[in-house]
Amino acid sequence: MAQKKEEDDKVRLDKWLWAARFYKTRALAKAAIESGKVHHRGERCKPGKEPRVGDEFVIRTGFDEKTVVVEALSIVRRGAPEAQALYHETEASIAKREAAAAQRKAGALGVSTDGKPSKKQRRDLFKFRGDNSE
Repeated sequence: MAQKKEEDDKVRLDKWLWAARFYKTRALAKAAIESGKVHHRGERCKPGKEPRVGDEFVIRTGFDEKTVVVEALSIVRRGAPEAQALYHETEASIAKREAAAAQRKAGALGVSTDGKPSKKQRRDLFKFRGDNSE
């Protein structure tokens, strides 16, 4: 059992993110880290970085950006309640995410998710561009 404790002290960041259920697979966690979606102290991380208890990471998933503080280390992926015990999200991060979600819900970002344009919208687009060929 002492060997298991030593392994938990040295855990890779991609494995910890997977165990904490931020990403479904380790490959996705590694890809997210390599593409710059995970930061520590304002800098990009590497998948082999060893997180420590108390470290603060900024993790971007989709539209959301979470700032989490590491509470415990684990190399084993377990149920959601146990995974949530590995970290806690800062109050400022929660408030920022909720404000961004409310803004998106209100349509303040101007992102249309209606799919393809209607016939009227398409005509307006052609008129705006100056295209006469419909």
